[in-house]
Amino acid sequence: MTFGFVNGGFKKLRTVIHCNFDLCTGCAICQMACAQVKTGGTNPRSALLEIKKEGLIYRPEVCAQCQNAFCLQVCSFEAIYRNDENRVLIDAAKCTGCGLCVEACQINMVSLDQRYKKAIKCDLCGGNPACVEFCPTGALEKITLGGNAGA
Repeated sequence: MTFGFVNGGFKKLRTVIHCNFDLCTGCAICQMACAQVKTGGTNPRSALLEIKKEGLIYRPEVCAQCQNAFCLQVCSFEAIYRNDENRVLIDAAKCTGCGLCVEACQINMVSLDQRYKKAIKCDLCGGNPACVEFCPTGALEKITLGGNAGA
């Protein structure tokens, strides 16, 4: 586990993708980069993040790597686990494709891969998220949060 000194004590840290909405233009390059890494294509619909538009604001949504990850809690096959870096990951070899994790995710960021019938979600590209790397405006950044904040 990754730990850090937060509010006077050591806490588990988690890495997430943060968006500066003032910089996001909704260009979908983050989605294309994600799709390229995850599927080999560039169709934004294949990405593991979504861009929502609310008025004039674009809001990319991606797995929050929740401290209290319901997707992990409902998986009775231990296919979803938390690694040493506190990321919530899916072991495709153990996944049965039952869909319980999809239903349990409060932010709808776990889905079933239609080709392989396995659960998929953002895994932060192993620590170097393509969406962050290729965002042309710098709206996306990888940040580390401390404590038990989040779902």
